[in-house]
Amino acid sequence: MRNTPDGLLRSEATRQRATFLELFLDLVFVFALTRISARLIADFTDGQRGVYAGLGQALLLFLALWAVWSVTVWSTSWLDPDAPIVQTVIIMTLVGAMTMAVAVPNGFGARASLFAITLVTLQIGRVVFFHLAGHGRPDPQQSIRIMFWFGLSAPLWVVGGLVNDGTIRGPLWTLAVLIDYTGLFLGWPTPRLGAQRLGVQMIAAEHLAERYQQFLLIALGEAIFVIGFAFSGSEFHSDQTGGFVLALASTVLLWRIYFHVAGGMLGTAVDRSRNPARLATDMAFAHMVMIAGIVLTGVGFELFITEPLGHLPAAWLIAILGGPALFLAGRSALEYQVFGRVSRSRLAALLALGLLVPVAVHLEPLTAGAAAAVVLLGVAGADARRSRRHPPETPTPPY
Repeated sequence: MRNTPDGLLRSEATRQRATFLELFLDLVFVFALTRISARLIADFTDGQRGVYAGLGQALLLFLALWAVWSVTVWSTSWLDPDAPIVQTVIIMTLVGAMTMAVAVPNGFGARASLFAITLVTLQIGRVVFFHLAGHGRPDPQQSIRIMFWFGLSAPLWVVGGLVNDGTIRGPLWTLAVLIDYTGLFLGWPTPRLGAQRLGVQMIAAEHLAERYQQFLLIALGEAIFVIGFAFSGSEFHSDQTGGFVLALASTVLLWRIYFHVAGGMLGTAVDRSRNPARLATDMAFAHMVMIAGIVLTGVGFELFITEPLGHLPAAWLIAILGGPALFLAGRSALEYQVFGRVSRSRLAALLALGLLVPVAVHLEPLTAGAAAAVVLLGVAGADARRSRRHPPETPTPPY
C-alpha cells in the first residue's frame, strides 16, 4: 500500500481502530489536564494570580494543547497510523506535548517561552516533516495552507513567550489562538488555494469518533484523579466524605449524559452526514467545550471536598455551577450535530444552573455542589425516560 502515490492514506483494513501508539500519546494529555486543573485549583484558593486572570491564562494554555491534539487526531483519521512517517509524527507530538504540559504551571511566567517555542516548533515541524518525508504526499497544497496560517500565529506565540510583561503576553496569545482556531474551523483558507479541511477526501469516521470519546474519558479520568487526591489528603470527616461521594456521583452522571445516545453515535453521524469534514470539525469544538467543562467541574469537586462547609466565595460558583453548565452547553451542541435538535431537558438544565447562581452565593460549598448534581440527575433521568418511551434514534445530522 505504501508504494502507491497515496500510500500514506488509510486503507480499509486500518480505517477504524485507534493504535496503541495513539493511546500512548493520550497519556501525555492526561498529565496535561492534571497540570491545567492544578493551576486552576491554585487560582481559586491562593489568589496570587486572581481567579479571572488565572481562568483566562489556563484557557489559553488549554486551547493550545487541544489544537495540538485535534490536528493529530485529524491526521491519523485520514492517514495510515501504521506508516513510519505518521508514527514518527505521533512521537514528535508526544515529546512536544509533554514539554508543553511540563511548562503549564508557569506557562504565563518563567516557562512561557518554553511553552510557546515548543508549540510553534511542533506545529510547524510536523507539517514540514510530513511534506519532506512524504515527498509532498498526500496533498502538498494542504501543507501550504496550514503553513500560511501557522506563519500568521507563530510570531505572536514566540513574541508573547519572550516578553516579560504579562499584560502584553495575554493579548498576543489570545490573538494567536484566534488565528489558529479560525484556520482550523474554516479549513485554512489561503489566497489562490482556497480552503480545505483535513481529511475531506477520506475520513475514518469510526476512528475519529472513537478518539473524541477516548479524550472525553481522559477528562473524566482526570476528574476522578482530582476527587481521589482531594479526599485522600483530607481528614475523612463526614462532610468531606459527603463531598467525596457527591463528586463521584456527579462524575458518573457526566459520563451517563455524554454517552446516552448521541455520544455513542458519533461515527454513524459522520458517515451519514452530507458534509462529514464540517461535521467532524464541529464535533471537535463541541468536545473541546465539554472537556473544558469537565476540567472546571473537577476543580469544583476539589473545592467542596476540601472546604465543604462555611463561606462560599462567589468566584467558586464559576467552577461548581459553571463547569456543569459548560459541559451541558457542549453536549447540547453535540446533540444538535448528531440529531439536528436539542432536548428540552438540557436547555432547562442550563436555565436552572443560571437561576441557581443568585441563590447559591448564600449556600455552603457542599450544598451548591449538591444543587448542581441534582440538575445533572434531572438531565440523566429525562434521558432515561425518553429511552423507555421511544425506540433508538437514527442520527440525522443537519448537514
